[in-house]
Amino acid sequence: MTVRAALAMSKEAAAAVLTPGPLAELGRVCDLVADPVLDDFTTPEALDVLRDVELLVTGWGCAPLDAAALAAAPRLRAIVHTAGSVHGHVTGECWDRGIEVASAASANALPVAEYTVSMILLTGKRVFESARDYRKTRDREDWLSTPSDVGNFGRTVGILSASLIGRRVIELLRPFDLRVLLHDPYVTDADVGELGVERVGLGELFARGDVVSVHTPLLPETRGLVSRELLTSMRPDAVLINTARGAVVDQDALADVTADGRIRAVLDVTEPEVLPRDHPLWTIETVLITPHLAGSQGNEWRRLADLAVAEVTRWVSGEGFAHPVKRERLGRIA
Repeated sequence: MTVRAALAMSKEAAAAVLTPGPLAELGRVCDLVADPVLDDFTTPEALDVLRDVELLVTGWGCAPLDAAALAAAPRLRAIVHTAGSVHGHVTGECWDRGIEVASAASANALPVAEYTVSMILLTGKRVFESARDYRKTRDREDWLSTPSDVGNFGRTVGILSASLIGRRVIELLRPFDLRVLLHDPYVTDADVGELGVERVGLGELFARGDVVSVHTPLLPETRGLVSRELLTSMRPDAVLINTARGAVVDQDALADVTADGRIRAVLDVTEPEVLPRDHPLWTIETVLITPHLAGSQGNEWRRLADLAVAEVTRWVSGEGFAHPVKRERLGRIA
């Protein structure tokens, strides 16, 4: 019997991620209700769709699947998320009912890792500072006078958390002449051996790293984890990269430590997501802030759609998910 499926996300997310190609592929493996896109589970149209749906393809803007929504979807057995974190819409009631969940988080991890590696290499060469100075002077300095600490040979990179993204960063760094440190209280000796990194304590990670890249999820215990003490312990001219969540870092402390020129920072995330216009981080020359663009954008959305289609295909055929999200790991993932 054909599986009944529907889309649950914002209409904008559906239009961006699930273009005609992926939609057609989904329609070939299940009975897909592509219209309406369910961005509100309480409307008469949504309730009519939910009555028979067995699988939801979710995305950015999906409403929480709480008890009321699940009561309206008595046949729902699976959720395939076309983005990363499922925390915003997969509720405890979903797990209580035994609904299977999959996510495209591994696909979304790749562009974030690519952004991170790019920033590690560019900051090692001091590209942003050199380009800024070159624009001002329009005259090239004597390249043989370059300080010996500029460059990426033998640089030490600290990775905070062996998350999906953290692991992809480590993987992408392998071809380069870099020393990689890792702090993650959950990794095993086997993990460390497989990743080919040196496991260190949190304090040592910040004290030794020429770069520290933050990949830990935002959880109650990680809020403000990157503290003033850790930031002030970093080596002179070290770089903090944050592509995780802004609240993992003490931003007031970061503003102080970067303002006096001790360290540099690359921030793709902040808390709040757009800093107030008068926040000091905007005006500090050693801080680069990008508008949360490290994750999938543009043609990279197709990677998310392709993974979601593959997961739906597997589940419909009875194979089970290749990228399942397990309830017991929710406390350790974004």
